[in-house]
Amino acid sequence: MDVTLRIATMSDLPTIVDIYNQTIPSHQVTADLKPVTVDQRRAWFLEHSPEHYPLWVVEQGDNVVGWLSFSPFYGRAAYAKTAEISIYLDRGVQGQGIGSQVLTMVPDQLTTVGLTTLLAYIFSSNLPSIKLFKKFGYDQWGFLPAVAELDQRPNDLVILGRHFD
Repeated sequence: MDVTLRIATMSDLPTIVDIYNQTIPSHQVTADLKPVTVDQRRAWFLEHSPEHYPLWVVEQGDNVVGWLSFSPFYGRAAYAKTAEISIYLDRGVQGQGIGSQVLTMVPDQLTTVGLTTLLAYIFSSNLPSIKLFKKFGYDQWGFLPAVAELDQRPNDLVILGRHFD
């Protein structure tokens, strides 16, 4: 079943947080080591705006099955057209091609928010995400060795990027 994107509303925040928290125990997706709360994520939510750094929910039928966000890359004006891209999917729908459907929609979303470059920060151990982004033309632009410690093991951070015309 196809998915759609909808700008997230504050009422979506508990679901967004739940989907995010599903990834923490694996220590493969996020650098958070403990679950976060809706209150802790409220300021992050409010930093997103439909005009420049949107946060969408991914809907399949009437169900929110994930979220996609563009976040500021670096707080200087010269980087205003570059953003970090994040995609999180509910564990119940992972491996069903939804990530590919979402990344197919990204170029159209960029034109409406004035962004030309996206960066994805992915742990080197998260091979499914690296494979997904590479499938959509993202190249490795950076590699930060052993910058995170997860389960008392060092983990590398891969930075994948893509320019959009």
